[in-house]
Amino acid sequence: MATGQIFSRTTQALFYNYKQLPIQRMLDFDFLCGRETPSVAGIINPGAEGFQKLFFGQEEIAIPVHSTIEAACAAHPTADVFINFASYRSAAASSMTALKQPTIKVAAIIAEGVPESDTKQLIAYARANNKVLIGPATVGGIQAGAFKIGDTAGTIDNIIQCKLYRPGSVGFVSKSGGMSNEMYNTIARVTDGIYEGIAIGGDVFPGSTLSDHVLRFNNIPQIKMIVVLGELGGRDEYSLVEALKQGKVTKPVVAWVSGTCARLFKSEVQFGHAGAKSGGEMESAQAKNEALRDAGAVVPTSYEAFETSIKETFEKLKEAGKTEPVKEFQPPQIPEDLNAAIKSGKVRAPTHIISTISDDRGEEPCYAGVPMSSIVEQGYGVGDVISLLWFKRSLPRYCTKFIEICIMLCADHGPCVSGAHNTIVTARAGKDLVSSLVSGLLTIGPRFGGAIDDAARYFKDAYDRGLSPYEFVESMKKKGIRVPGIGHRIKRGDNRDKRVELLQLFARTNFPSVKYMEYAVQVETYTLSKANNLVLNVDGAIGSLFLDLLAGSGMFTKPEIDEIIGIGYLNGLFVLARSIGLIGHTFDQKRLKQPLYRHPWEDVLYTK
Repeated sequence: MATGQIFSRTTQALFYNYKQLPIQRMLDFDFLCGRETPSVAGIINPGAEGFQKLFFGQEEIAIPVHSTIEAACAAHPTADVFINFASYRSAAASSMTALKQPTIKVAAIIAEGVPESDTKQLIAYARANNKVLIGPATVGGIQAGAFKIGDTAGTIDNIIQCKLYRPGSVGFVSKSGGMSNEMYNTIARVTDGIYEGIAIGGDVFPGSTLSDHVLRFNNIPQIKMIVVLGELGGRDEYSLVEALKQGKVTKPVVAWVSGTCARLFKSEVQFGHAGAKSGGEMESAQAKNEALRDAGAVVPTSYEAFETSIKETFEKLKEAGKTEPVKEFQPPQIPEDLNAAIKSGKVRAPTHIISTISDDRGEEPCYAGVPMSSIVEQGYGVGDVISLLWFKRSLPRYCTKFIEICIMLCADHGPCVSGAHNTIVTARAGKDLVSSLVSGLLTIGPRFGGAIDDAARYFKDAYDRGLSPYEFVESMKKKGIRVPGIGHRIKRGDNRDKRVELLQLFARTNFPSVKYMEYAVQVETYTLSKANNLVLNVDGAIGSLFLDLLAGSGMFTKPEIDEIIGIGYLNGLFVLARSIGLIGHTFDQKRLKQPLYRHPWEDVLYTK
C-alpha cells in the first residue's frame, strides 16, 4: 500500500469498458481544474480499436481505444491508474491483469457483486506488490483540483459547490460513495474543503481500508486534518483505533460510524452495503464510535453533530496557525452539451437532414407514419412499402400489385445484358457482393433500363399536347432523338415481349384508365410500319402505364406527377428490380466458383 499521495495534476488513467458519461465527467473536471492534459490517456474496449471522440472544454479530442489491457499499458506507459467499469463477472480477471502490468499503481473497481474469493486474491496481490486497490463497489476517489475517478463527486454543479476544483486541507475517507458526495458538501461549508477523498467501497472485504488511507493522509503535508465516515459491520475501524493508540496518526481525526439506529430493530438488519451488517457487539456502530473516541478521535454524539465537530476542529487549526487560507478563484465555465442546451430551451440548433418518409424515434419504426407492426399485421407487401417510402401515401391495392409485377418482370434479363455481364465479371474477379452489384448498377442509363423515365416524359408530353403518333414520332426524328420505350434488339412485331403483354393485360383488367398506354400502342403501330423491331419495349410499357397509375388513381396532382417523372422515380423501379437479379448473378458465380473472366481473343476485331 502506498504511504503518501497517489494522485496529482498530471495523473493519467486507463479506462476499462467504455462508458461515455463518466469519462466525459472526468474530462470536464480536468478542464474545470485547469489541467493541461486530459486525465484519460486511453480507453480499453475489448475487441475494439480506434479512437473515441469526447470533449476537453470546448475542444473535441480523440482518445485512443485499445482492445487489450496490455496494449493500452504499452501505448501509455505514464498512465498509472486503472479505472475498471467492467461488470462483476469480469471485473476481477481484468483487474488482476491490470495490476500485473508494471505501469499500473492504482486500480479502482466500480462493480458491485465481485466474488469475495476473487477480491481476496486481488487484495493479496496488490499488497504484495505495493499497489493500491480501491473497491470493489466503489465510486472511486478524488484529489481536489487534480484528478478524479469516474463519477466521483457527481455533477459539475456539485463539484463547484463543494469547491473540489481546487485543493483544501482535509483528507476524507468513507465506505460509501453516496455519502462521500454529501460529506464533500458538508466539509466545504465548514472548512476550506478537501484535499483528497476516497470511497473504499461497501463490500465486506474492501481492497484498501479506512486506516490505509488515513495513514496515507497523515503523510501528505497539504492535509491538515482527517475526516472518517465508517459504518456498522466489519472491524475495519479497529485498525484505525490501533493506529491512533500507537501514535501513527498525528493529525486531528474527526470520525463517525453510522448505523446506530440498528439497535432499534428487534432482528439483525442488512443495510445498503454488503459489509453493513453487524456481526456482533464489536461490529456495532456504538462500539466502534466509543473505541474511536477512546483512542483520541473527535467523535460527535450523533451524525447531526458531525458537521459541528468538523467545523470546531478546523477552527482550532486556524487559530493555531496550522492552516493557511486557500486562494479562491472562479473556475472556468464548462460548455453545456448541445443536447442538454436544446432540451432546456437555451439554444436553437438547426438540423442537418430533413426526412419525411420514415421515423425510428418511437417504440417502433414508421414508414410515412405507418408503424412497422401495422405493416406486418395488415399483410402489406413490397409494393405497399414502396408506395409509403417513395410516394408517402398508401396506394390502392391494384397500384401496389402493379409495382410488384414490374419488379418481378424486371428482376433479371439473363446473363448477357450489360448490367449482368459487368456483375458477373466483377464477381469472378473475387470482389465482394456490394462491389459486384454496384458494377452492374452503374451500367443503368439511357441505353440500359434508364429509358423508363424518358418514355413516360415524352409520351406524357405528346399525349397532353394532343400530338398524333405521326406528329410525335416525326418531331422526335427531326430533333435527332430516338423515341424512348420503342425498339428492341431481339423482339419484333411478330415476336413481342411477353412482359409487355402481361403488363398491358393487368392494366386493362385493373386500371380505371389506360389512356397513356393506349397512346403508346398507337405510337408502336406507327413505328412498326417503319421497321419490324420498333416495338413497344418493357421500358415504354412501364413508363406509359405508370402515367396511367398516377393519373388514374386520383391521388396525385398534375405538378406531383410531373415531379415524380422529373426526379427519376420510374428508373428507381428498374434499379430496385434489377438489383435482385444482379445479386443473384453474384451468388451464382460465387457458388459455381468461377475463375477470373478473360474475354476470348476470337471475339475481338483487331484492326490497325
